[in-house]
Amino acid sequence: MGSEAIIVFLIAGIVLVAGANFLSNLISHKSDSPAKREPYESGIKTIGPTWVQFKVGYYLFAILFLIFDVEVAFLIPWAVVFKDIGAIAFIEVLIFLVILGLGLIYAWKKGALKWE
Repeated sequence: MGSEAIIVFLIAGIVLVAGANFLSNLISHKSDSPAKREPYESGIKTIGPTWVQFKVGYYLFAILFLIFDVEVAFLIPWAVVFKDIGAIAFIEVLIFLVILGLGLIYAWKKGALKWE
């Protein structure tokens, strides 16, 4: 029963994604103009190089935000069932928060949170 269900879900996923792509290509508005080939569709010529390299710090800041945002999102289901899960789960979430806090302190000490 298990492997058949996986195959059915896999086929259903492929069909749904392919169908959505086909339908969007079928009904979407298509236009081809010289402005479409510009780096920016405003039609204004760019001043200077169009390829600008960003500092690694911006990416690091964004990744840290995503990591901590997702980790905090894990606390929402825990908070919903807090009364039903008992003291052991409370200790586990405290350990989770301590590890999360240690990661934040490490990033702070390394200067990853400085916006320069």
